[in-house]
Amino acid sequence: MNSRIFASGVAFIAAGLVSGIACAQNLKTGDAVYREICSACHATGMAGAPKFGEAADWKPLIAEGQLLLTAEAWLGVRRMPAKGGRENLRLEEFARGVAFMARAADGEWQDPDAAMMAAITAEERRRSAEQDAR
Repeated sequence: MNSRIFASGVAFIAAGLVSGIACAQNLKTGDAVYREICSACHATGMAGAPKFGEAADWKPLIAEGQLLLTAEAWLGVRRMPAKGGRENLRLEEFARGVAFMARAADGEWQDPDAAMMAAITAEERRRSAEQDAR
């Protein structure tokens, strides 16, 4: 009986891990997010957007740090719409896109891991609450 319960528990955990991996695999890469969404403005610098690959444009933004810049941009900044103008975009996909663009401009940012995503989410919630309080 105990071995059957143990085997069921192991199967349940394994199914959850496989499910989590499948979900992660469905996320867009930073390159895909850039090509599909961000390039509309960042390829040309439209409306003052920092141009893709232009280190001078990105230097002050990279200096803000991955956590702060990603959370700020997610909510909309300067003339950039919240979520890059895509309501169905996931925060992690957006964060990957930002990291991709920063790397193209000599930033050393990596795609966010779970700890970075938790920090970005917390910062986004904090800033969102501040905006709502105004």
